[in-house]
Amino acid sequence: MPGKPVTDQQVRVYMTDRLHYSQRAAAARAGFSERTARRLESEPCLPSQRKPGRGRTVPDPLEAVWDTVLVPILERDPAVQAVTLLRHLQMTVPDAFPDDRVRRTLERRVRDWRALHGPERDVIFRQAPEPGRMALSDFTDATELGVTIAGQPLAHRLFHFVLAYSGWEHAAVVLGGESFTALAENLQNALWTLGGVPHEHRTDSLSAAYRNLDADAAADVTARYEAFCAHYGMIASRNNAGEAHENGAVEAHNNHLKTALDQGLILRGCRDFADLAEWRRFVDELVARRNRRREEALRIEMATLRPLPARRTTDFTEVVARVTRTGGFLVHTVFYSAPSQLVGKRLRVHVYDDRIEAFLGATRVVTHPRHRARRDGTRVHCVNYRHVIHALRRKPQALAGSVYRDGLFPRSEYAAAWTALSDALPRKDACRRMVDLLWLAHDEGCEAELAALIANSLAHGDLPEARTLKPCLRPRQRMLPEDTPVVLTDLTSFDALLEGHA
Repeated sequence: MPGKPVTDQQVRVYMTDRLHYSQRAAAARAGFSERTARRLESEPCLPSQRKPGRGRTVPDPLEAVWDTVLVPILERDPAVQAVTLLRHLQMTVPDAFPDDRVRRTLERRVRDWRALHGPERDVIFRQAPEPGRMALSDFTDATELGVTIAGQPLAHRLFHFVLAYSGWEHAAVVLGGESFTALAENLQNALWTLGGVPHEHRTDSLSAAYRNLDADAAADVTARYEAFCAHYGMIASRNNAGEAHENGAVEAHNNHLKTALDQGLILRGCRDFADLAEWRRFVDELVARRNRRREEALRIEMATLRPLPARRTTDFTEVVARVTRTGGFLVHTVFYSAPSQLVGKRLRVHVYDDRIEAFLGATRVVTHPRHRARRDGTRVHCVNYRHVIHALRRKPQALAGSVYRDGLFPRSEYAAAWTALSDALPRKDACRRMVDLLWLAHDEGCEAELAALIANSLAHGDLPEARTLKPCLRPRQRMLPEDTPVVLTDLTSFDALLEGHA
């Protein structure tokens, strides 16, 4: 066949058949042309025995400049690209290289030179993991999954913890960045869920754990992370900068986990969740199913893990804040409301990844979901209307111009009610009606039920009013438990008291 070289076996078949057939027939039986047969008969040796060296058919266009001009440049810095060398030749020898026709030849020549004379390349040494030796943690961006909460896109990360030997994993939704709070809280959750502590914990160069100073820095681990690892008896380590494969046991699992979550969302048929807790529950259930396949290897690893300490350690950042006359306090430039009784008090605020908890002494007095400051400098407010409703009821006109007015409304139905009231009524009446609705929701403990009544009133074109909606609320049931034992005193016991008095 044209373009296909003749093999030794074909020549042997041809020579054998040539004893009994014509040259044309023997060549056809061997699978090549009659012209090839004539050439083989003129040179009776086998093809493997004659290997003529292939010579250059055209002159080498780089012969005059390769050894004298280009090789010294490559030896000085092997990272130089072939196209850079070509542009250099076009500037220094423009008549010899007027265009880019030698570019491919130069690229092949540079590639071969690097393979023969280039610098040493790094080699990856595959490791055999030991049970209980190493656990790895990493943060991975999960925005690509397209998850929404109540219709709003959720920008978040996943904290991912993996045991190198068994592959057992733990994942958690992280709303903020790669902070020490997120690392400490979720790493502790992983360890206590696992029920043991590995010998070494490895991360990449997280700023939450390392100062990321120069390579010769003696104390690069942050004090908080060092104390955290000491509490659990773990050795803190990290991969070399730019060497992601050294953290490969968790990097590969990141992709596998996000692929599994994506497939799970496809089977679910919807990527929208009612609230954040539902999405977190979805992640936990999927990770639990994946861990069932690793139970046998995990049993081997559990025998080598260290026991947990007697208690957890600090997994939050503490901030001291004073409650101001505006009814709240600032944490990381975000305003959080507080009960009015705390005005002027100093609170210790524990800042977690997803919440804050404020303490007066040892008593927890305020809890809020954590908010993040906006990049444009606009103040963010997190307000619980129950904290200010008593003061607002005395001064309802303050609602209209309040800087955190929109944050006062606990549900979207209340915000829609304010829009309808402010459009249809004078400012004074709109504020009074809106404050009455908020007071009714607080006083009767019927926030959700009242929201449904407000939505129904707006749907019928009516303006909601507290005094007309209150009779529609279901009365609160106040019933004693049926199984409360009641012991009646025997009346004859009183006779003994009378006799003793006598």
